[in-house]
Amino acid sequence: MIVWVNGAFGSGKSTLVDELRPRWPEALVYDPEMVGYVLREIVDVPTGDFQDLRLWRRQVSDLAVGLVEEYQRPVLVPMTLVNPGYVGEIFGALKEAGIAVHHFFLKVSEDVLVKRIDGRSFTPDDPEQDERVRGWCKSKIELCMDAVDTLPGDTVFLDGELSPRELADEVLARVGAGPGR
Repeated sequence: MIVWVNGAFGSGKSTLVDELRPRWPEALVYDPEMVGYVLREIVDVPTGDFQDLRLWRRQVSDLAVGLVEEYQRPVLVPMTLVNPGYVGEIFGALKEAGIAVHHFFLKVSEDVLVKRIDGRSFTPDDPEQDERVRGWCKSKIELCMDAVDTLPGDTVFLDGELSPRELADEVLARVGAGPGR
């Protein structure tokens, strides 16, 4: 099974996965951004967004399938994925491989997203790069908020302004994991 935690930058995807890890120790954590970072070292990313690389999308789904098949463990994936074509491509490949996908989307108000992004440090040793990354994340807020209407019909929308513990409780209950399963 794959538990995909989606939402805008600053919505709390990684924080939620960090809350889930100790409560669901058999689950693996897979961050598709790492695939993007590797590809950036090898090829140019003309748009600046590695999700636009077909190879990124293919590798993301292939690695997720491989993790589930090889290790027979659930996989937690914290990743913003809002382009409808890319969602269809990746989730379609996962479903074609026979893997159950539980898709959660953290809904958070724009004001809270901006506050969270402004409060983060992405590259502490490079303030200029830090500001560029913050600007890029903020520039994607509207796109992420608008994507809510285009996500798959079985997407579970969660109030991303709840505490990480409350969110983890809900995720674990919905996927039948954690204590008392």
